[in-house]
Amino acid sequence: MTTREPQLSYCAEQVRRQDRDRFLTALFASAGRREDLFALYAFNLEVARTREMVREPMMGLIRLQWWREAIDGIYSGVVRRHEVVRPLAAAVERHRLSRSHFDRLLAAREADMEDAPPATMQALLDYAEGSSASLVLLALEVLSQNGEGREGPAAAAGRHVGIAWALVGLMRAIPFHARAKRLYLPEDLMARTGVRRGDIFEFRPSPALAEAVREVADAAKAHLIRARALKRSVPRNLVPALLPAVLAGLYLRQLAKARYDVFDARVQEAPPGRAWRLAFRALQGAY
Repeated sequence: MTTREPQLSYCAEQVRRQDRDRFLTALFASAGRREDLFALYAFNLEVARTREMVREPMMGLIRLQWWREAIDGIYSGVVRRHEVVRPLAAAVERHRLSRSHFDRLLAAREADMEDAPPATMQALLDYAEGSSASLVLLALEVLSQNGEGREGPAAAAGRHVGIAWALVGLMRAIPFHARAKRLYLPEDLMARTGVRRGDIFEFRPSPALAEAVREVADAAKAHLIRARALKRSVPRNLVPALLPAVLAGLYLRQLAKARYDVFDARVQEAPPGRAWRLAFRALQGAY
């Protein structure tokens, strides 16, 4: 006799297929909060892939505006009939999720419609905070029991984890973005290290590119260190929202082993035993 695996919800299935890392981290949340995390992460997928789904940047802005209006509807009680909007609306109502985090995330994603890279390292950090830390802060609110994830050490840790996760992801995604002639390396960093855009777009490794990537990786490490310095003040029930820190650390190790050559195949590989590593940290109440 065979047993069927439980069927996943639409949001959970989308996250499982397209954002395996966040899917794994959500599994360590309590059963009553897991689906709300999946709704949140499915919403993030919808807006994060906007640029890849449209031919013209203007169409991307229109799509983001659709989501902005959908969020407006959620907070005004007029919920659109959409397979992600409806469960997201339920999560917003259940946990009283902060509207400001959604607004900042959508505003940050407008930068994806631009072909020019961030002008400065600070601009890249601002993008990372808006696009990624905002999502972590919303996840903390989903997991909060008494509002402990909305401010204080947990929120500060969430901000650092979100920034680190975005920086690592953007460096690993350089080959993907290069195919579309897009860059997220800051212009001032490329100028200082001597990175040539043509090398990136032609998938040519160079010492200059490795140095620029190393500097961004070092910034990610610094944010992970700051996040982990706060771990004793973070309640265990909030840890699943911060588990991307574990994976960010593993990806940083792979980058270092590849000598920060983002075209090295090892950079794109999933870390061995990542699920077990997440489980070990989660059991410790660590990230």
